[in-house]
Amino acid sequence: MNEWYLNILLVVTGFAVGFINTIAGGGSLISLPVLIFLGLPPTVANGTNRVAVVIQNIIGTAGFKSKGVSTAPFNIYLGISALFGAILGARLAVDIKGDTFNKILAVIMIVVILLIAFKPKMKLEELQERVTGKHLWIGIIGFFFIGIYGGFINAGIGIVIVLFLHYVNRMTLVRSNATKVVAVLLYTTAALIVFALNDKVNWVVGLILAVGNGTGAWVASRFSVDKGDKFVRIFMVIVVIGMAVKLWFFT
Repeated sequence: MNEWYLNILLVVTGFAVGFINTIAGGGSLISLPVLIFLGLPPTVANGTNRVAVVIQNIIGTAGFKSKGVSTAPFNIYLGISALFGAILGARLAVDIKGDTFNKILAVIMIVVILLIAFKPKMKLEELQERVTGKHLWIGIIGFFFIGIYGGFINAGIGIVIVLFLHYVNRMTLVRSNATKVVAVLLYTTAALIVFALNDKVNWVVGLILAVGNGTGAWVASRFSVDKGDKFVRIFMVIVVIGMAVKLWFFT
């Protein structure tokens, strides 16, 4: 893959993916097909994509923090729980084959749309965060299973994470995203190590993709804080509809 225009394609793809992943989720449903199109075997594409996701979430975390948005130590607790799940998921993913899975994921996306559309909206004054006691433990247990899926393929999981944090832990969508980037950073790092130990990572391609991912994440993290929850909600609905249509009709 020495052609210069393919490197530009990777960076442009990475920017779109980093932006989408940081505000909503589902960006890997764009990057994975592109990596496979460029000639990487599916399992290597899955592992290589994690390089960009790690960089994206490092920069996304910095972007949120630069705007004064942080949910520590709650995000760390969830991330550590997801990390253990991701190790299990990544080990399963080393021999992934995924046709039927894409159909199932399309159905999941439709369910997510329905959740966004029909779940009663909470007013900002009603959002009293629940990040201690039993709700902390619900989050820790939930994120272990989120980590399994995240380690397995990761695509679309950001949307589920944001909705989980919004409705279970009563976080605003912006603070949910700030929590998400830290948790995803921790569990994706663990998954990347598993893929790397099994020689399923193309580091050069991953780092080129990461240039775009990181830039998109920085822009999205700061932009979403400025625009607030309404923008995030609309953006999430658009992304979920697009991902569901792609998975169902174009796989």
